[in-house]
Amino acid sequence: MPQHPTPHAPAADAATPGELSDDTRPVPRDRGPLGPDAPPPPGVPAAPPAATAPGADTPGVTPPAAAASAGAPVAEAPQPAPAADGPAPADEPPAPAPDPVHDTVALPDGPVGASPTEPVPTDATARLDPAGAPPPAPAAAPVGPPAGSSPAGSSPATVPPPSTPAAPPPAGVGPRRRGWRRPAVLAPVAVLAALGVAYGVDLLVAGDDVPRNTVVAGVDIGGLSPAAAADRLQEDLAPRVAADHVVVADDVETTLSPATAGITLDVEGTVDAADDQPLAPWTRLVSLFSEREVTPVITGEETSLTAQVDTIATQVDRVPVDATIAVEDTTATLVQPVDGRTLDREGAAEAITAALASGGDPATPIELPVDVVPVRVDAEEAGRVLDETVTPALAAPVTVTSQDGATSVDVPVEAIAASLTFTPEDSGELTVGVDPAALQTAMGEDFTAFGTPAQDARFEISGDTVQVVPSVEGTGVDPAVLSTQLLEVLPDPAPRTVTAELGPVPAELTTEEAEALGIREKVSSFTTTTGNNSSGTNIRVVAEEVDGALVLPGETFSLNTHTGPRGAAQGYVPANVISGGELSTAVGGGISQFATTMFNAVFFAGLEDVYHKPHSFYISRYPAGREATVYEGQIDLQWRNDTETGIYVDTQWTPGASGGSITVTFYGTRYYEVEAIEGPRRNVRQPAVQEKVDDGNCIPQGGAQGFDVTVTRVFRDLQSGAELRRESFDTSYAAEAVIRCVPAQPDPAAPAPAPEGAPPPAAPSAPGRRPGHRRTR
Repeated sequence: MPQHPTPHAPAADAATPGELSDDTRPVPRDRGPLGPDAPPPPGVPAAPPAATAPGADTPGVTPPAAAASAGAPVAEAPQPAPAADGPAPADEPPAPAPDPVHDTVALPDGPVGASPTEPVPTDATARLDPAGAPPPAPAAAPVGPPAGSSPAGSSPATVPPPSTPAAPPPAGVGPRRRGWRRPAVLAPVAVLAALGVAYGVDLLVAGDDVPRNTVVAGVDIGGLSPAAAADRLQEDLAPRVAADHVVVADDVETTLSPATAGITLDVEGTVDAADDQPLAPWTRLVSLFSEREVTPVITGEETSLTAQVDTIATQVDRVPVDATIAVEDTTATLVQPVDGRTLDREGAAEAITAALASGGDPATPIELPVDVVPVRVDAEEAGRVLDETVTPALAAPVTVTSQDGATSVDVPVEAIAASLTFTPEDSGELTVGVDPAALQTAMGEDFTAFGTPAQDARFEISGDTVQVVPSVEGTGVDPAVLSTQLLEVLPDPAPRTVTAELGPVPAELTTEEAEALGIREKVSSFTTTTGNNSSGTNIRVVAEEVDGALVLPGETFSLNTHTGPRGAAQGYVPANVISGGELSTAVGGGISQFATTMFNAVFFAGLEDVYHKPHSFYISRYPAGREATVYEGQIDLQWRNDTETGIYVDTQWTPGASGGSITVTFYGTRYYEVEAIEGPRRNVRQPAVQEKVDDGNCIPQGGAQGFDVTVTRVFRDLQSGAELRRESFDTSYAAEAVIRCVPAQPDPAAPAPAPEGAPPPAAPSAPGRRPGHRRTR
């Protein structure tokens, strides 16, 4: 399209070809889309320059609306004509291609002229949609200053020749503004800028303080300095964590002491965890409107916590109780099953730690996890066994006969009930059995009615030598075989009979077993003397019960267990005992002398002393520091055979005219030569003197000094005599009080007795009457 040359240089701020001026000015609503400087359409005469009217937008330019109101015809812009054939004039260069950026103007969003003050560019050319739009019109020639307004020295403005005007934009499309200046864009940018400034100011103001709205287990420390935050946590949170807490495990409720469990609040660590300022802008923005929860830092000592959990577990753990049958006398009942439970120790430790880390509210119990341990046998299985086996088993006795029928014995219902056993199986079954030993005990002598009993090997002492008397095998009913036979017929209805099968019955201690014990020589022996009184009777009885005791390697001998009760029914009589530091009497008294004798045999045999208790005060007939007292059910004498061979105990009670003696000898294998060294008596204490009324129960005491003494046991090699080791026994004796029994003194408040032959005192007269005076009427 031909381009008219510019008759004069463009103004200083006019747009050059290919540029878009940023200068905008408001235009009236009815101004054309191309601005006031666009040439009129063909056929319409150009308006002459006019003086600037007051309020006009452009000097010398009449708005189109005004022209229309004056009756001037307004023609629509015709479509641009095609270019003329032939070359363009040589002095007219082709119009430059429109720049896709600078040659584009923003069109208004609404119809043309919708806003009377909307700024539009005045020096740009509208570009139509390339799709189907006519080619761009040539740029309008610059318009010089109006007539009469040219500056001095400038040539008068020349009106360019008419040219083909640019095609108007489609209907409803006007000039577009630049996108970045639209309010929809500027508002978010302003908001973001304000937020950025606020973010920086917030970081600067926060400094080293704890972030705002920071809460630790309900304790608000937001905005505080680290020191102030630590003080608040120490005051408000630490006591809650340290307080005793109730823990609940199933139906068990107990108390947990965090201090005992080694759990404390790490105040400094908690402040450090809460003191980190969040840098994320969104996080800081959210913190203005919501709390920031920080978990307390809890420190603990694992060993202490484990010990505390184990203590709780002892109250919670319960073994499962399988359904079974309980037999009392001859009555059988079903025992209901009870599931077991165990405390989940690892889970309990985690629950305790988590509860305390959440703030440790003592008012809220801590729930501990518990694992259920199911039973193996349920009630249905136990009920089946009760109905099918136990009930008929206890309905009647079972008869046992010999093979020749000459001997028969009834196994009573009581013996059957005492020997029944019930074993839960992993398969869920309840197995019924008959205990052979319990059956033999319950039958008593009836069990030996068949055959001949066996005889155990035994030891005979001849001087200092030991001989083994061989065992004798017996014949009779094997308890295990009879138990199996009974079990087969117990579910059957009465009458029930089994045939006894006789067989060899081995001895409990065979000859070979006795010889292998290594009992071949005297190891130690000790003797004490006794008075010829009731104490001697008790010593003789206990010596007979202990004589022949066999203590196998590794076994522990207990005097109270071996003898059992020591009462009148066992042949014991009242004798002296020491009670509360004073002499008294009790049935079985005097046994302490036998205990002292046995203790010395243990001492010189080099055997292990498990437990012994010396008398409270020293008794002169015993060796100081090497004596022991016993009392049934309370004070015992225990020693252990810590050798590799057996110990055979031999006792000898020797009566005498003025008293007697008791000797305890151990036989086995000697390993040491033992020596006793008694140290000096020290810390000697003098006895007190007491006088007691002789009411028939007072026993006088001569008294004795109290003192401390140490006895050393020295172990020496049998061959070389070299010392192997030594042990010390420390004993402290109290002073035995001197007790004098004195006769009872008369009561001074009692009336003195009347002399013999004196008349009895006269009876008191009646009140209000003198003696010997008769009342007159």
